[in-house]
Amino acid sequence: MKIVVGVSGGSGAIYAISLLKALKELNIETHLVVSTMGEYVTKHETNVTLEELKSFATYFHDNKNFAASIASGSFKVDKMVVIPCSMKTLSAVASGYSDSLLTRACDVTIKEGRKLILVPRETPLSPIHLENMLKLSKMGVAIFPLSPGFYNHPQTIEDIVINMTGRLLDMLEIDNNLVNRWKGL
Repeated sequence: MKIVVGVSGGSGAIYAISLLKALKELNIETHLVVSTMGEYVTKHETNVTLEELKSFATYFHDNKNFAASIASGSFKVDKMVVIPCSMKTLSAVASGYSDSLLTRACDVTIKEGRKLILVPRETPLSPIHLENMLKLSKMGVAIFPLSPGFYNHPQTIEDIVINMTGRLLDMLEIDNNLVNRWKGL
């Protein structure tokens, strides 16, 4: 399996790191692309540098490199996730504005009929945000807000992040034991 992982400038870089580490542990090939603000926010929120972030991925592609493999539909990947997904990136994807490798890879994923998951991190949501998400959802793009549940009684931030990572792996159709699954009463 090959998965493209995009990191844009929304808050929540801790989730991108967790996902990349989980995919690496599962020996899944990853192609990482990071926006300028994605790099900035990751460093600001987690103290993880771009070099460290790259070490969690199989391959890294510069966001300005439109000649990268992931810019072409003929390069076979299975799925793509943008985590976190800024509203700027979400808007660009919704309008087909491929001004970076990250948004081009999303465009390619949609046009090739592959699974694309956008993980927005914004609150509150404006009507523009909601309209863009609805437009993308109608195209088959999965919108996966970072809205953790608390029925599993998380004790730490890491508990929340790991559970959400497991839920995201579920969306990517990857078996995992990270989710504290509801068993009923």
